[in-house]
Amino acid sequence: MPRMTAARAAVEILRLEGVDVAFGVPGAAINPFYAALKASGAIRHTLARHVEGASHMAEGYTRAAAGNIGVCIGTSGPAGTDMITGLYSAIADSVPILCITGQAPVARLHKEDFQAVDIASIARPVTKAATTVLEAAQVPGVFQQAFHLMRSGRPGPVLIDLPIDVQLTEIDFDPEAYQPLPVYKPAANRVQIEKALALLQESERPLIVAGGGVINADASELLREFAELTGVPVVPTLMGWGTIPDDHELNAGMVGLQTSHRYGNETFLASDFVLGIGNRWANRHTGGLDVYTAGRKFVHVDIEPTQLGRIFAPDLGIASDAKAALELFLQVAGELRAAGRLKDRSAWAAATQARRARLQRRTHFDDVPLKPQRVYEEMNRAFGPETRYVTTIGLSQIAGAQLLHVHRPRHWINCGQAGPLGWTVPAALGVATADPRGQVVALSGDYDFQFMIEELAVGAQHRIPYVHVLVNNSYLGLIRQAQRTFDIDFQVKLEFENVNAPELGVYGVDHVRVAEGLGCKAIRVTEPEGLLPAFEEAKKLAAEFRVPVVVEAILERVTNISMAAADIDKVNEFEETATLPEHAPTAIRPLAPHPSAP
Repeated sequence: MPRMTAARAAVEILRLEGVDVAFGVPGAAINPFYAALKASGAIRHTLARHVEGASHMAEGYTRAAAGNIGVCIGTSGPAGTDMITGLYSAIADSVPILCITGQAPVARLHKEDFQAVDIASIARPVTKAATTVLEAAQVPGVFQQAFHLMRSGRPGPVLIDLPIDVQLTEIDFDPEAYQPLPVYKPAANRVQIEKALALLQESERPLIVAGGGVINADASELLREFAELTGVPVVPTLMGWGTIPDDHELNAGMVGLQTSHRYGNETFLASDFVLGIGNRWANRHTGGLDVYTAGRKFVHVDIEPTQLGRIFAPDLGIASDAKAALELFLQVAGELRAAGRLKDRSAWAAATQARRARLQRRTHFDDVPLKPQRVYEEMNRAFGPETRYVTTIGLSQIAGAQLLHVHRPRHWINCGQAGPLGWTVPAALGVATADPRGQVVALSGDYDFQFMIEELAVGAQHRIPYVHVLVNNSYLGLIRQAQRTFDIDFQVKLEFENVNAPELGVYGVDHVRVAEGLGCKAIRVTEPEGLLPAFEEAKKLAAEFRVPVVVEAILERVTNISMAAADIDKVNEFEETATLPEHAPTAIRPLAPHPSAP
């Protein structure tokens, strides 16, 4: 039996489980693992500037392609605690990442040794498993189980903590004899699918709500085929955006309090049956449950059994992987179609598209400073259906989801449930690492951008190009808008007069010079006519210099973006809506100004 250090065995298992990229920051307690990484030469490592940044890079890498598992590595103590936000973000959105931390020697774990912290206990609530390995011979089994857990059932993150003496201990391990454990995923049975389709058949105005679980299961094509077979319109959730192209005739738009479309909410309120697949009924999607559930029957399909009934009790709950369920849905629905028993849904589907052509938000404004809506209009012109958008939270994300277009799965990469500021820059670097030839476009407000701005240097050092659209109003815009309820505008202004950049007025931070100082390219835009040329130039600069390129759009200080406080039937539009086709020139459907549609 071959002999090697436990650290080298761990690196070999990463390779055998399909890992070829890792992100991290070395340190004294994890150096034996780094020595094994170097000796192996099989895994490309990207040095982050912050360990939290490394965890978000791992997230972005995982989210970019089916089968990817991002790995982030850090030393003992604060490196592990820095990863907690990434672990929370990953478990909340069902994203498998593996965090590996160094640790003090086993004999010193309870002696308040330098940087010795019980990271396994800290991480356990935000992981599928968190383990400090005390016996070197257990390292192969712990890593083998980690990959099994990350891939089985509802995907999620795992943390493995390795004391330095455990890493250095030699063990017997034969890589040629290693094999991954079988992955477990629950699957629907025919009786369940037949009952679900019977409920659908009884309805007159059904909808499919497609969640992130469809994307995780790599089942978007099956979802589209099922929608086309049955003629049932689809509402993608924010995490499921891209499961069906935005320009598909059965795309009914998004629903919710914030990241929703006017026509999406109106169509949902007109529905009488909802089949949810791989979604979790997030509160910003549903709003108040009394309004959301009134007059509708629900079937819920989710890979996690305890998710069924967590938010409200469906008429039928099915614990199943989305791909397994959709394969059976297609089979049974196909049999119904062959027997001439499927209902004709064409009139209902046409009504959803009529709403889409009638209920639109205005994007075309010529104001200076810029209105954010114009930024997204020009982004629609500059960036095509192949673009992968990356964003986390704030008015920038909300308006982007309302106004941008997504046509493919994993092309809207969004931190959904956790929403940590600073996520966007490192996540975009992870996405661009996973798809080095693709077009990656990040979207941030100024505060999200500033939280982990140092990670731009990672893109410059490692030649990871992408375009970062920065909408700057020098305000905590979403919090300011939320503070309207309390009639305050308190501690949300970022304005100051920068003595080194008087041309910015009160906008304060000179993001262009900061980005350039970190080795990137940057362009500032102050007028609407400059947006499209700036985006085109940014694409050229990214391709030429192979670094991140920031396009900063100077916005008006205050813009209230469409949203509701509690219920999806009470969205406050704030701005005037589109009444002429030229008000929304990049909308998927040309505006129909005469409200003749149902």
